[in-house]
Amino acid sequence: MNYDKEFKEDAIRLSDEIGVKKAADQLGLHYSTLSTWRSRSKQYRDIAFVGSGNKRREPMSEKDRKIYEMEKHIRELERSNDILKEALGFFASSRKK
Repeated sequence: MNYDKEFKEDAIRLSDEIGVKKAADQLGLHYSTLSTWRSRSKQYRDIAFVGSGNKRREPMSEKDRKIYEMEKHIRELERSNDILKEALGFFASSRKK
């Protein structure tokens, strides 16, 4: 079963208050599942639970973040240009007929 980030964080807080075993029993989780969540939370902090299919990225410097955002923007622009080129070819060929 998949649990969202908020549920995992709430479960960790509960386990801090009443203990891992009691919290796991109360929430219907395996002890090892809750223990794993606690370990990941301690190790990765804010980026512990990124979701399925997403990469866990360490916090970036401001410079690295700007570079990442610019590269992402460039990829989006390139995709848009490709779509426009295909559309231009489609309309140009239909006009010739």
